Amino acid sequence: MLNAIALAVCILSSLFLIAFVLLHSGRGGGLSDLFGGGVGLSGGTTIERRLDQLTIVTAIVFGLSVFWLAWKWT
Repeated sequence: MLNAIALAVCILSSLFLIAFVLLHSGRGGGLSDLFGGGVGLSGGTTIERRLDQLTIVTAIVFGLSVFWLAWKWT
């Protein structure tokens, strides 16, 4: 039962991680240009910084779920 939940979390977090990485700006495009902002010396717009945080949290959840499945899978 717990492995099924961990597997669902792993699959969902992997899909969200793919989406969040694809939303990041490359060399001058991405989500910040979509809303009219530009990337300056301040580290980007508020949306880009929030997207960075979401990507990091999603990557941590994905990593933990993969480690759990590798450790407890029977």
